[in-house]
Amino acid sequence: MDCKRNRDMKSPPPFPDEVLERILSFITSRKDRSAVSLVSKDWYNAERWTRTSIFIGNCYSVSPQIVIRRFPKIKSVTIKGKPRFSDFNLVPPNWGADIQAWLFAFASAYPFLEELRLKRMTVSDESLEFLSLKFSNFKALSLLSCDGFSTDGLAFIASNSKNLIELDIQENAIDDFSGNWLCCFPENFTSLEILNFANLNSDVNFDALERLVSRCRSLRVLKVNKNIQLGQLQRLLVKAPQLTEIGTGSFLQELNLQQYAELACAFNHFKNLHTLSGLWEVTSVYLPVLYPACTNLTFLNLSTAVLQSDELAKVLGHCPRLQRLWVLDTVGDAGLQSVGSSCPLLEELRVFPADPYSQDIFHGVTESGFLAVSRGCRRLHYVLYFCRQMTNAAVATIVQNCPDFTHFRLCIMNPHQPDYLTDKPMDEAFGAIVKTCTKLQRLAVSGLLTDMTFEYIAKYAKNLETLSVAFAGSSDWGMQCVLDGCPKLRKLEIRDCPFGNAALLSGMERYESMRSLWMSACNLTMNGCRLLAQEMPRLNVEVIKEDESEDCVAEKVYVYRSVAGPRSDAPSFVLTL
Repeated sequence: MDCKRNRDMKSPPPFPDEVLERILSFITSRKDRSAVSLVSKDWYNAERWTRTSIFIGNCYSVSPQIVIRRFPKIKSVTIKGKPRFSDFNLVPPNWGADIQAWLFAFASAYPFLEELRLKRMTVSDESLEFLSLKFSNFKALSLLSCDGFSTDGLAFIASNSKNLIELDIQENAIDDFSGNWLCCFPENFTSLEILNFANLNSDVNFDALERLVSRCRSLRVLKVNKNIQLGQLQRLLVKAPQLTEIGTGSFLQELNLQQYAELACAFNHFKNLHTLSGLWEVTSVYLPVLYPACTNLTFLNLSTAVLQSDELAKVLGHCPRLQRLWVLDTVGDAGLQSVGSSCPLLEELRVFPADPYSQDIFHGVTESGFLAVSRGCRRLHYVLYFCRQMTNAAVATIVQNCPDFTHFRLCIMNPHQPDYLTDKPMDEAFGAIVKTCTKLQRLAVSGLLTDMTFEYIAKYAKNLETLSVAFAGSSDWGMQCVLDGCPKLRKLEIRDCPFGNAALLSGMERYESMRSLWMSACNLTMNGCRLLAQEMPRLNVEVIKEDESEDCVAEKVYVYRSVAGPRSDAPSFVLTL
């Protein structure tokens, strides 16, 4: 009876288009939007017309024309280009990922474009000039680890982008001709809210910078380069007491008592500061001027400051609300012990090597510091930790103390380094991570590892999305396990491992559901790569050959899904199979 009544009932009428579009306009998550677009044709169309921002994780996975046909009202675009290993100089110059073709297409389709955020893309000065002239309502430019442009390109943006609210230049390979690009902002320009030029090297025109900061009363983020002296920083802080994020300049200038007092007074006014970075070449003499501004800090970036343990302890004593901390390993284990005792709310820790090439085993941090952090910071869920020694037992204890890790990147800096106490592989350490941390999304493995590590990953890391592997594994079996056992894997990055054709071909059915696979200095051959390309025509299989090495060897292989087909701008050293 109930079954018959259900069969006789009519389906509820669909939402009117305007109601559905209004509802979907409140959904901002990319994953959620992708999910709702699959519900029905009506939902697909509604999502299409209400999407205003788009994220493209690989610039060659789709073409500008396909994006434009799919989404007609985009105002914000984020694009990633080169593989992540370009950060380690494993991707040669002129590989590709040029933004120009995208800008040409967007100029006619999205003249209302407001935001462009690029990572590992090639951006020329001509592209920046085109961007500044063709998009009259352009508001935000963020360039992270990009190359190909100079301060002349920044001058175009400053001169022509009259509605600009964000200019964020981070870690780029930029030709830094001079700091006069700051003079190009018109004298009536007042809209800037975010200005970050911390990685530029030249002296800037300070008078132009000071006038700009004075005019832009809504400026909330200011990160300057190391050429800004303390006296100049003090003048900027006085002009912009509304700042919530500050990146300082050099802290080596000698101040007299009056100048010191003025700098301390300037920092004393920043009670709502939540991010502090920079601190180039800081000395302990000037650290106390920062203390009053640390009360509400949630992010402290000391990755450019060579601090000792006692100096870090003094700073952290004034940071009761800290959630994110980046430091150099000069703080030592004693410095990390102060993190554990002073930062109970800490969620993210990154420890970088001050000298990655040092062979001094007594330099840097060890498992002792990491253990101290895990005991005091139970909310920790993101870690990047460079060290020279580690033990299986320490890692097992760390994840027991902090079981909610989503990102665990342990970098034991000497390849093939075993547990230094037992001389055993580090398999049980990474086994403990994936068994305990069920929310794990990103994992970077290091140290002496056998295939057992990858068996553990395959069995337990069911939410893993990104895996980075270097100098690890025993045979093809390790990679095969991961490809078979990690259903949510999207990015797999492998270098200097014994994986060969059998491992590569074992993932044929997986690669179309992943964003990309990178393999370099492994045991791949051209025949193996050709077979993958033949069997999976919707994949782009690219082999980078920079020299006259053996024709049968595939030294660097980049595999990614694409709905646009093979790219047309591949240089001669990139073979598309």
